[in-house]
Amino acid sequence: MATGGEAFGRDDSGRVVFVAGALAGEQVVVEILEEKKRFARGRVIEVVAASPERIAPTCAEVANGCGGCDLAHSTLGAQRDAKVSMIRDAATRIGRLDAIPSVNVVELATVGFRTTLRAGVAGGRAGLRRRGSNDLVEVAACEVAHPLVEELLVEGRFGDASEVMIRVGSRTGERMVLTDGDPSTVSVPDDVSVVSRDDLLVGANDGRQDPGGVIHEMVAGSRFRISPRSFFQTRPDGAEALVEAVRRGIDTAGGSSPRRLVDLCCGVGLFAATVEADRVVAVESNRSSVADARVNLAGLGQRAKLVRSTFERWRPDPADVVVADPSRSGLGAIGVSKVSATGAEVVVLVSCDVAAMGRDVGLFADQGYALVSVEMIDLFPNTSHAEVVSTLVPVAGAPR
Repeated sequence: MATGGEAFGRDDSGRVVFVAGALAGEQVVVEILEEKKRFARGRVIEVVAASPERIAPTCAEVANGCGGCDLAHSTLGAQRDAKVSMIRDAATRIGRLDAIPSVNVVELATVGFRTTLRAGVAGGRAGLRRRGSNDLVEVAACEVAHPLVEELLVEGRFGDASEVMIRVGSRTGERMVLTDGDPSTVSVPDDVSVVSRDDLLVGANDGRQDPGGVIHEMVAGSRFRISPRSFFQTRPDGAEALVEAVRRGIDTAGGSSPRRLVDLCCGVGLFAATVEADRVVAVESNRSSVADARVNLAGLGQRAKLVRSTFERWRPDPADVVVADPSRSGLGAIGVSKVSATGAEVVVLVSCDVAAMGRDVGLFADQGYALVSVEMIDLFPNTSHAEVVSTLVPVAGAPR
């Protein structure tokens, strides 16, 4: 399957060739990098006839070889059209749905937004990966990085590390660096907390202790503690856009003000803390995220129950609404069956992989659910990544 960063055509033998860096309708010269019996992959060497949607990337580092923004050569409109086409294709081809609702696109800021960034390190200097390679490109700027991240990426010195993660709270100003090297060799401003990956004992804290390196972020009026090994969206405006999309999905399905809400794969408790409910069950397997969620959901008191479990091992709680935000691999057959077993009248699925989304909505259809709304939140403009919020409701009379 092609990604949003690839276009495809056919060679003289009729074999499909996926081409990184090409846009639909272009005539290009291609270097073949991978050959299979039924398809091949390559990269553009020369553009012979360009698409009208091709542009010069606005970030100079793309020309220097940085591969972080694989669609920077395309207009934003064409990028979003391509992502919507991917979503529709995944739902109808992989999910085997006859049709899907119109896809609502939520546009976000395209510069200075990224609050979490992983970088390689060579000779103490951070760098981003070169296109199609693990080699590092030392950058003088990063158009998508939040200014508090960019400063550390460009000016920080990271000693003997080979990789670092930089994370900031854009609305609190807090900053941290997680290094796989010796923290004493890291040189960053005094306000930055530096944590060693080797020394960070995941799960050593019980939710009442500070695990070290935590930052806080404000989203939709709630304050979230985020530890170095906990997942959190890489931009707070994106997290808010997801919260709003989830609320819209519930409203569209007629399930506003749910009595019983399950936040499955809850992470640090984003939806449990921001979606109104009388009773919340938050389910998460990662120890660090569970510890953070315990802090972040403390204000809900007895209305919230936190369950440390994978969704595969989770014993479903009865629910009116389920919000599921699984990892890139999605829910799969087991996860979908667990959600269905809650008896939920509304399911809102948050997917960070389009193919997994297509498979999962098809599995929900097999369980008697209909897809009633789809939103694409453009969390990562200039890249092929898309975040999809799908709302499903039971079909009247369908076996469940």
